[in-house]
Amino acid sequence: MAEQHLLHTLSQLITEQRNPNSIHLDQLSAIEIVTLMNNEDKQVPIAIEKCLPQIAALVEKVVLAFQQGGRLVYIGAGTSGRLGVLDASECPPTFGVSSEMVKGIIAGGERALRYPIEGAEDNPNAAVIDLESIQFSKKDILVGIAASGRTPYVIGGLNYAKQLGATTASISSNPHSAMSQIADIIIDTIVGAEVLTGSSRLKSGTAQKLALNMITTASMVLMGKCYQNLMVDVQASNKKLVARAIRIVMQATECTREQAEQTLQQANNNAKLAILMILTNSDKNTAEKLLAKHQGKLNEILKS
Repeated sequence: MAEQHLLHTLSQLITEQRNPNSIHLDQLSAIEIVTLMNNEDKQVPIAIEKCLPQIAALVEKVVLAFQQGGRLVYIGAGTSGRLGVLDASECPPTFGVSSEMVKGIIAGGERALRYPIEGAEDNPNAAVIDLESIQFSKKDILVGIAASGRTPYVIGGLNYAKQLGATTASISSNPHSAMSQIADIIIDTIVGAEVLTGSSRLKSGTAQKLALNMITTASMVLMGKCYQNLMVDVQASNKKLVARAIRIVMQATECTREQAEQTLQQANNNAKLAILMILTNSDKNTAEKLLAKHQGKLNEILKS
């Protein structure tokens, strides 16, 4: 009976339908396959465009949560979970934030990043345990990610967050999903049937990645993590990023390479601090106080 119900549910999902454009996929040449995929992928940004108001609303909630000491937490299974973990893991090196600020949780734990974990996505209680393990609270925001919109693990997490009074959001490629019945903010990226039937890591996964890019990037920009369009809170943790920090300081201040390197050294490789020191002709201590006073927002300091 349960299997029959699941088969019926899947038959109703857009992401599980056969794509008429790729019925003869196994008869195509390499160039024909990739051309077809490219044409189908063009639908993804169009689908995202329809969700921009909802994505922006979520960004505003995330910024408010950050300002009050809350976190952004992604939860998902399979490809969706991996994309959430990926986006979260890219925030510390990109924006110089703590690894606690944005968290990614995947059904089955860390091993599931590389290997399929049998039955992990079918256990809603496991999501509760995983959220409890990070002390998830009503100050945090939970974003459930699932192309189908029906993953039990994700639904279990959303229900738990809802019970705590936390803000919730869902990202799905199917409208009117079970997740959307729970979430406060609904982001339905309707990209249509996949080229390879049921392989939701394709268009659906791409849509998820674009949405997650927007959520964290826009939130961090509004938190003052950039100056103009420069990534000024970059963590110079390797040779490439050290070179990038030098270049960012030079671009922001139009100073020489020598001055950028010297000031970065004085600023302990903090590009934002070095930029402020140069633009305001101030020492490190003064610049640090200014940043603290204005919540790290360079543009706000320079306009005052």
